[in-house]
Amino acid sequence: MIKYSLIIPIYNEEENIAELYNRLKPIIDSLDGESELVLIDDGSKDNSLKLMLELHQKDSRVKYLSFARNFGHQTAVTAGLNFAQGQAIIILDADLQDPPELIPELIEKWKEGYHVVYAQRISRKQEGWFKRLTAYVFYRILNRLTNINIPTDTGDFCLMSRQIVDILNSMPETNRYIRGLRAWVGFPQIAVKFHRDIRFAGDVKYTFIKSLRLAIDGILSLSKKPLRIATYLGLMAAFLSLLMMFLVLYWRLFQHSNSLVGYAIIACAIFFLGAVQLICLGILGEYIGRIYDEVKQRPKYTLKEVVGFENKL
Repeated sequence: MIKYSLIIPIYNEEENIAELYNRLKPIIDSLDGESELVLIDDGSKDNSLKLMLELHQKDSRVKYLSFARNFGHQTAVTAGLNFAQGQAIIILDADLQDPPELIPELIEKWKEGYHVVYAQRISRKQEGWFKRLTAYVFYRILNRLTNINIPTDTGDFCLMSRQIVDILNSMPETNRYIRGLRAWVGFPQIAVKFHRDIRFAGDVKYTFIKSLRLAIDGILSLSKKPLRIATYLGLMAAFLSLLMMFLVLYWRLFQHSNSLVGYAIIACAIFFLGAVQLICLGILGEYIGRIYDEVKQRPKYTLKEVVGFENKL
């Protein structure tokens, strides 16, 4: 019976796979139960899939899934959760910014009775000020907008119990934000602090646009407050428009020489109201787009290759 499953999404990580395995092997060798290493090829265009096959041939504990195309990091994690068979499931990235050496500490906390043990970053080595600032702001905004306590400065690097993973697997969402869903589920959870390492090799896969898209998914999947904000914006625009109407009438009747009366103030009002309308439509569009994704009920991913999971097929 498999006790530990390690889930690692991989997208164009050929420079990191060998080092990742070399650092993971002594750790999983030392664990007190049978382990499996679940690699998910997210439509890589380099030699990642070939290297994964070589690792499987060398070590039967290495198993992998290969997507028919790139579906994204959160979907790759979801596929790993669907196939993982362990009683404790650990998620980490392939770039070695999540140090594998932290895994025994996560397991110790799980043995103490915690269902979710998440790695919480104390620092980010060699990351620019803009990345650190946007991450800091995002987590604080997310906590203000949602009604659940999502730990700040945490990523997908965590350990989850079988019970938590079974609940996550039962959730039908297409647009998934794993770190938010694991907090929503509840059960005892605890943090393990760590310093995030620099990327071992290769290019950063989470660009600003991808990070922004993930942030929007996180907020919209866990909160309806943006819709309320749109309502407040509409009420504010209506109030300001009414106030401006009275001011313009006053200036026209009693201050004929007032420079604010004329085309300038009309143009400002039009631009302001147009901006409010577009913001509100944008918020509504994001929610409607997600509803559209859900009602189609398409599979979250398609697989072209499954190796090591013959009992799951």
